[in-house]
Amino acid sequence: MTAVSTAYPSPPRRRRINKDRLTAFLMILPSIILVGIFVYGFIGITVYTSTTDSNAVQQLSGIPANPIGMQNYNDLVNGQLNTRFRVDMVNTVFFTALFIAACLGTGIGLAILLDQSVKGENAFRTIFLFPMALSFIVTGVVWKWLFNPTSGLNALPAVIGLPPGQFRWFISEQTILTFYWQDVPVILGFIALAILSCVSLYYWAKRRSRTAAILTAFTMLVLIWLTFGDPRSLITLQRAEEHGFNLALIALVVAAGWQMSGYTMAMYLAGLRGIPEELREAARVDGATEWGVYRHVILPLLAPITLAAIIILGHISLKIFDLAYAMGGGDNLFIDMPGLNMYFLTFRGGQFAVGAAVAIVMLIMVAVVIVPYLASSMRTEKSL
Repeated sequence: MTAVSTAYPSPPRRRRINKDRLTAFLMILPSIILVGIFVYGFIGITVYTSTTDSNAVQQLSGIPANPIGMQNYNDLVNGQLNTRFRVDMVNTVFFTALFIAACLGTGIGLAILLDQSVKGENAFRTIFLFPMALSFIVTGVVWKWLFNPTSGLNALPAVIGLPPGQFRWFISEQTILTFYWQDVPVILGFIALAILSCVSLYYWAKRRSRTAAILTAFTMLVLIWLTFGDPRSLITLQRAEEHGFNLALIALVVAAGWQMSGYTMAMYLAGLRGIPEELREAARVDGATEWGVYRHVILPLLAPITLAAIIILGHISLKIFDLAYAMGGGDNLFIDMPGLNMYFLTFRGGQFAVGAAVAIVMLIMVAVVIVPYLASSMRTEKSL
């Protein structure tokens, strides 16, 4: 008898597989075309617009826009009239860091409390999740009332006979952690150096020598550049421009954290309920305290959820618009964000090219957060 090889499917089966793949491709082809046109096509148009001098006057006059290369981006970074953009970038960094920290800390705290099988858990879970049902516009209006300097939370101490609060909340002008815009390349260089050092040490510990060697080489290049180079020369702004963390952002962080903490709580609670009780009992039998159980067993197992929450919260904070508009009205630069700046430049000022440049900067910031996560997820799926 002749042995029949089973390494490859037979011709009829192969034809059926190819037919199924063709059918599946044809089914998703309309979606691919629509996404290609209305997402990536419009992104391409925005990129091109950002490299021109397009404005409302040209559009109304029928004059074509002239290509000017990267001039709009250079003006955003170094132009004397684009201070608002630089304020927005600094505000975004501080707001993102505090917003993520507030949501993660509050979310995991609430999840741990609900995981103790408290009475009325369903009611508490509904209460904590309810803010997510509101829009950021509603949240902004409510918290703007609460943060009114002459009423709201400042008036609460007067109810019990104490002097009213004096904190100005979202209109505060007090700034801490100040620095000059010309020092941004140095600050970013040290941040990159710290990240590359930690990641390279991680890969050395994992014995992935090639990746570790490449990261170590990049780390040394950044260190040499910071030591012997002139990072400040990357910014050609002539006058010293001071920036920092404005305390008015605390009001924005509280409002945004109040709305999104329930979301992170739900993510962490689902993760906690998915951890087998046997793992906790085994750790306790080995002599671990309750804190040790969370530190060495539960929190490491929740690391993927933490990463997913950081990615989701990060992209929300980087493109936030409605909450800042509801609380600041678009004129309060102390809580201003790039999305507001882009809106006013494009639709109020008619500076289409400059607004497109701000939009591309926002896209790059979001991509820096999301793309590595997506690449890591796809790599993990392929290895399974």
